[in-house]
Amino acid sequence: MLDARVWLVWVVTALVASSVARNPLYAVLLLLITVIVGAACRAEGDRTGGRPSVLSPLRFAALAIPLSGLFNALSVHFGDTVLFRLPGNWPFIGGPVTLEAFTYGAQNGIALSAIFAAFMAFNLVTPVRDLVGIAPRAFHETGVVISIALTFIPQTVESLTRIRHAQAVRGHRLQGLRDWPPIVLPLLISGLEQSMGLAEAMVARGYGAVSDQRQSARMSAGIALSLLVVLTGWLTLLFSTRWRVAGLVLMGVGAGLMLALLWSAGRSVPHTSYRPRRWTVRDTLGVAGCGLALAAASLRAYPGHSTLYYMPYPRLTLPPFAPLVGLGLLGLLAPAILAGRRAPFAPPLDGEHAEV
Repeated sequence: MLDARVWLVWVVTALVASSVARNPLYAVLLLLITVIVGAACRAEGDRTGGRPSVLSPLRFAALAIPLSGLFNALSVHFGDTVLFRLPGNWPFIGGPVTLEAFTYGAQNGIALSAIFAAFMAFNLVTPVRDLVGIAPRAFHETGVVISIALTFIPQTVESLTRIRHAQAVRGHRLQGLRDWPPIVLPLLISGLEQSMGLAEAMVARGYGAVSDQRQSARMSAGIALSLLVVLTGWLTLLFSTRWRVAGLVLMGVGAGLMLALLWSAGRSVPHTSYRPRRWTVRDTLGVAGCGLALAAASLRAYPGHSTLYYMPYPRLTLPPFAPLVGLGLLGLLAPAILAGRRAPFAPPLDGEHAEV
């Protein structure tokens, strides 16, 4: 099992690569990579408690790609290869429907499908407890609340399915709005019972028993000052071409000050770990693969970087493909290659079970 931080780096890299690579060949390659990683790590997600997927990435792609292409073809009437024409007096969709417009829309659908597949794989292999663990200490309470909310979504869907099946056995049929109260009321009661049970369990385990630590006035003033410095730098960069360097410096100073304040606030939050996970060689290899893919997608000095951009207008041509860029994007396959090799279990040493 890879570290949750590795999967976070992987999904961010896949998001950046899918957004930057505006070439259908690279977009298809990224879609295949994310689907392969999700399929290879499915067993690992089942073993580690990851959330099951609701919609297959391939089914999502089969729906998103033609719809995106059709929408763009009906709304953008530009291109030399005319497939057919709609009456010009039709609002919005009237005019020529071109192959170039459909191709550009389908290209966006492929990129969207790759992003969806990447997040589905991340959702599959990353348990909620690991997401809470990698959250910054300053936002630990917010991370707990968001994780609980994300956990309740599949539980609510399962409860809705059970209630509908139970009501169907009793002869209940959904034919209108009047038939929904027998479904909604048991679902609401079930959700309240789960919430009360979770609250009692958290109180029994001592959650929230420590004394509240309010942020000092100095901390609040520092955060407000850092936001003001970032805003000043952004406005300077936006409205003054002569002071662009000064604007960038102000934004950097404000962002650095904010990170320092958040880090200081995080240190005051008590943090314990029952069994800390060690960073392994597999985690390093996974991050290295993501770095290779990110370099192929973002570095202008990388050979073949110009092939990342493709425009089918005004006449459709064959998209270019650089083998070096394709090989670099294959670095995203590192989690799939490393998923089948489990690291041997190493029990923590004495004193490692609690880290403050």
